[in-house]
Amino acid sequence: MLSKEKLARINELSKRAKTSGLTKQEEKEQQALRKEYLQTFRASFKNHLHSVTVVDENGNDVTPDALKESKKNKNNPMH
Repeated sequence: MLSKEKLARINELSKRAKTSGLTKQEEKEQQALRKEYLQTFRASFKNHLHSVTVVDENGNDVTPDALKESKKNKNNPMH
């Protein structure tokens, strides 16, 4: 999870970009913060998906093979 300070800074830069504009340095900072935010979000989302098992109405595990493979690779330190 991104710190509250970084989230606040992302929002501050976004508001300034819409109103008065950003300097080149602030634009680079904004891009770096957005990149970090997306990496954190994607990692969190992937971890959440790894806790999901899909079961049909008959109680059969119908979790997609791609998700099963991803779960298996997550637990294998070689991948």
